[in-house]
Amino acid sequence: MWMQRLMWIAWPAFLMAGVMEMVVFAFVDPEALQWFDQPLHLSREGVYTIAFFTFWFVLMASSALTTLLSLSPFELNRCPVPKGARPADCAKYVS
Repeated sequence: MWMQRLMWIAWPAFLMAGVMEMVVFAFVDPEALQWFDQPLHLSREGVYTIAFFTFWFVLMASSALTTLLSLSPFELNRCPVPKGARPADCAKYVS
């Protein structure tokens, strides 16, 4: 189940990071970028790569938060331990 949720998070974020990359760099020249009034000493491909992974990370964080907020209270509060091995404070929840 966790692998399926990971794909719910990573795959849409990957697709949208690609779209964001195209939109941003349609208007921004990577060689014109500056960092603290200093030119970036990276190739265009380096800027594209760093930007893509930054977009992907931010979008994965957004998707993860959406996935977390979509969980029901039962899913969040259930005890993952089998019924016979549960501690006393976990006995009230059914897995």
